[in-house]
Amino acid sequence: MADERLPDPELLRQGGFRLATRLFAPGDLRGTERQVRRLREHAQAEDPLADAVVAMIDELPAGEGRRLFERALLNGIDSLDDPPPALTDFFRDVEATPYWADQERIERGARAIARTGILGLFPLGDMSLMGGYLASRATKALVGTGAIERTASRRLVETANWWIDVTTPGALRLGAHGYASALRVRLVHAHVRAAMNRRPDWDYAAWDRPVNQVQTVGTLLLFSLVYVLGMQLLGVRYTDRERADIIHLWRYVGWLMGVDEEILPATEGDAWRLLWLLATTEFIPDDDSKRLAAALLASHAQVGAGRGAVGKVLSHVSVRVHSSISRLVLGKSNADFLGLPNDPIAQGLVLAAAATNFAAETVRQWVPGATVLQELIGDAGRRRYAERLGKIFRVDTTYARHMRTESQPAA
Repeated sequence: MADERLPDPELLRQGGFRLATRLFAPGDLRGTERQVRRLREHAQAEDPLADAVVAMIDELPAGEGRRLFERALLNGIDSLDDPPPALTDFFRDVEATPYWADQERIERGARAIARTGILGLFPLGDMSLMGGYLASRATKALVGTGAIERTASRRLVETANWWIDVTTPGALRLGAHGYASALRVRLVHAHVRAAMNRRPDWDYAAWDRPVNQVQTVGTLLLFSLVYVLGMQLLGVRYTDRERADIIHLWRYVGWLMGVDEEILPATEGDAWRLLWLLATTEFIPDDDSKRLAAALLASHAQVGAGRGAVGKVLSHVSVRVHSSISRLVLGKSNADFLGLPNDPIAQGLVLAAAATNFAAETVRQWVPGATVLQELIGDAGRRRYAERLGKIFRVDTTYARHMRTESQPAA
């Protein structure tokens, strides 16, 4: 019985995921009970190297450990005289680039992502983040840090900024800003994990280890395969090589962030099979899922804040468009559970825009030089957008605020 294929999970039987599975999945994805059990073992695994660095930071005088981390991050571990063993172990590991990492492929993957400009932010927020809220065990650490409603907009902006950092061409080379962003967020995860492990009410039986390996690779899958699927559903056309290179880029990001290589997808087929396993075991929404979804919708509404009557219209349109994209991908029952508005007119407009994108993308593929030009335009648009976000929200790319995370009592 342990080797018999299991039935498809609900997530893949409705909405855009159902369509994408039929159009793009490489055959029968169904896993077995034995494979489910093996994946679930990783839900009890954390990140010993990063956790040891956080313990070191807590032991040293205030600010000293973080200063040493930043110096090693930007200049390499060999730039430090007699660094603490935990810091040496961490950076010796991340600086020893794995044999399979191919910088040419990583660059091509980054260019393919950058080509779509700020359009890529739609699947990031409406599919990856909103869809991720359906995984209720993964949301417990986020809820546990408190102040969800007050920080939803900032979290969305910081996530977008981080995503742009790690997907910018050239950014994942040692010491570059995307490389630094990946390792800083890995340290944020370790700080959050330490805070959640101090909570007397953390339910390990129900919620697994906080910010565990399965949750981390699941988040990266939302940014890789689910992102690609979302872009395709919005009319963007990727070649087989582009999709493979995007998966490769995120495989390297996952490695930098401490994910066990056993569960890091090496191919698009691997990513699909992992999605099936995660949909089967992790996508179990609860009331915290609703709360996070409501906070994300409220952040979309803020686009019109302080603009009077015009602002109210902008807020209404923003919420309806973002909700429509989420509904089309996540399916009716998931969208209804999360409390997403159901606007058939907005959904029709999204589908019309997707058809327009598909037509434009078809032309791009046939016009010599159009793809390179679009890569330059898209990358420039993303950079300007990131700069604008940084000025409005004063984004701290060192994530120092998150390094001071404290746990909040359970509701």
